Amino acid sequence: MKTLDKLTKPVPGPRTAKIYKRWDGINSEELGQDELREKWALFGLSIPAIILVLTVIAIPVGWLFWLSLFNDEGVLSLSNYTRMLDSKSYSRIFVTTFKVSFFTTLLCVLIGYPLAYFLAQLPKRWAALGMMAVLFPFWTSLLVRTYAWLVVLQRKGLINQWGMELGWWDTPIKLVHNLNGTLIGMVHIMLPFLILPLYGSMKTIDFDYIKAAANLGANPVKAFWHVFFPLSLPGLFAGMIVVFVLCLGFFVTPAVLGGGNVIMVSMKIETLIDLFFNFGTASALGVVLFVLTLMVLFVAYKLLPPDKVLGQGHNV
Repeated sequence: MKTLDKLTKPVPGPRTAKIYKRWDGINSEELGQDELREKWALFGLSIPAIILVLTVIAIPVGWLFWLSLFNDEGVLSLSNYTRMLDSKSYSRIFVTTFKVSFFTTLLCVLIGYPLAYFLAQLPKRWAALGMMAVLFPFWTSLLVRTYAWLVVLQRKGLINQWGMELGWWDTPIKLVHNLNGTLIGMVHIMLPFLILPLYGSMKTIDFDYIKAAANLGANPVKAFWHVFFPLSLPGLFAGMIVVFVLCLGFFVTPAVLGGGNVIMVSMKIETLIDLFFNFGTASALGVVLFVLTLMVLFVAYKLLPPDKVLGQGHNV
């Protein structure tokens, strides 16, 4: 049998080996060219999207940076940035902006997580009705909702009237034109932006995991914190980022419900352009807010990297 195998199996000689080596080189070169052509073809397909991003994002942001480098006399200078460092009023505005955004995000988490969890437990029909109720505020203009809260929270509004009629307080309490009214209005507007990704994340969780934890001796509280909660972290983290970033640029609700006592960066930018026609300082404020937002996102990424957040659900 060994002799027959030697007779039937071709034995490559030196010339055959050279031919095989040449073919391998030709095939590798052709594969490399095909890969390069495929990359250029994919790049060509993405050109419209790249142009759109440059037109909508890169060019306006670049123009904002450019305007911030000119002072009131139109001379190239960094005075707009040094003014923010020298003046404490600008620091207070940034602190107020981030404080309002933080507390709004925190309140949305405290209210939105139990609500999303409740909706995730409902049957499909009732869950659909619940999601319609969550999305119902989107059918009304943001300005209308803000003025509706102004009517409800003012000194002669519904809450103060009902509170005094029920004997909860004797004189009207101040619920508007302060931080409390601003937070109430912003939480009402931002809550759906947290519930939507959180509810979607919860619906993908297999509740057999909870049953398995119960079979292994875990009570409902332990099963929730050690199984369900880690699996819902991707949706929670995404909703928190969306809410926080959107709050940083809010204008209408703080302007109406804050009554001038809660001044955020967007309101200061509007004042600088509308009253003083100072595009340089307004652009510098926008640039600083943009950079600070990127820094916050970077810190959040380092503290809670996506792979760590996503991986917690697989380590339960």
